[in-house]
Amino acid sequence: MFEVWSLHQLQVYWWCIISLLGGLLVMMFFVQGGQSLLGTLAKTELEKTLIINSLGRKWELTFTTLVLFGGAAFAAFPLFYATSFGGAYWVWLCILFCFILQAVAYEFRSKPANVWGKKTYEIFLYINGYLGVFLIGVAVSTFFSGSSFELGEHNFVYWQSPFRGLEQLQNPANYLLGFALVFLSRILGASYLFNHIDQIIIRQRAKRAILINTLLFLPFFLGFVAWICLKDGFHIVKNGENIGEIVMVSHQYFLAFIEQPYLLAIFLIGVIGVLLGIYLNVFKDYTRSIFILGAGSVLAVMAVFLNVGLGGSAFYPSTYALSSSLTIMNASSSHYTLVAMSYVSLFIPFVLAYIVYVWYCMDRVKISEEEIKKSEHLY
Repeated sequence: MFEVWSLHQLQVYWWCIISLLGGLLVMMFFVQGGQSLLGTLAKTELEKTLIINSLGRKWELTFTTLVLFGGAAFAAFPLFYATSFGGAYWVWLCILFCFILQAVAYEFRSKPANVWGKKTYEIFLYINGYLGVFLIGVAVSTFFSGSSFELGEHNFVYWQSPFRGLEQLQNPANYLLGFALVFLSRILGASYLFNHIDQIIIRQRAKRAILINTLLFLPFFLGFVAWICLKDGFHIVKNGENIGEIVMVSHQYFLAFIEQPYLLAIFLIGVIGVLLGIYLNVFKDYTRSIFILGAGSVLAVMAVFLNVGLGGSAFYPSTYALSSSLTIMNASSSHYTLVAMSYVSLFIPFVLAYIVYVWYCMDRVKISEEEIKKSEHLY
């Protein structure tokens, strides 16, 4: 089946998969968001343990999705992987360190003879919940703001800053998505805990947290959308003698939404889903709003990724040398490799179905204080 597809069709197919994984990763940030809300939702040690154990049953999902995203990027677009992970390695090492702290915290927080104390590992959870999510938002923002690198002979990466990706923190525009993801993760986390914990007081605090973080999320989210729609974009020339050349075009990403209405439709449906989930949580006490919120987040993030990859622009632009900017055409694997991987991708729906089934089994019964008191294994 995939053998008859052209190289470009396979490149589009795999960018769609990576966009989906990006959306799923943001949805899984409910774990990080819940961690950052620990001090807000828990007022006693028992409540704190209740929340951590609720999140502890899902914490591996975020890290697994992040690894899957990196693996798909490496296999389908190796030049992107080599340029970003090999060039901006300090920012990615910081992100990885944040997730290592998370794993250590869940593993050792309630171990006997914990000489560091529970508080230390809870600080690790805060670092992962805030800094890990924020840095990923900044890294994704570079898809629109660009990075300072040049590709030399044999595509060797010459990064122009000794900070290796951390220099992006000097660009205030990159903070918009970083903070937007932090507050969105807190909304998702509060919604998940509202659904999964069988305790009225925590649910009441979660509802309040959703409302407060929505008010904080909206300015950063709307600011990010306005920024990408109004800024100049890294456009791929499609006609004339300079086909494939990268040039700066005003309102590139806004025009991509207009010229390809399906991108705008996916984005708007996603935004509506997020707002509907928030409304049902706060005003209707609907316990399953996390699924509407999650689906909306996936679609909105997918649309952003699809815009920058399929909207006629470079998805990893270089501000130092426009000709070094990466597109889905010049950064992908060979036709043979993409075909082989495409057959492997057919197993993805079965994996997702298994995850949904396991999630259903784990969350069929709400977690309660009585269960925590009787449990022999605690995070």
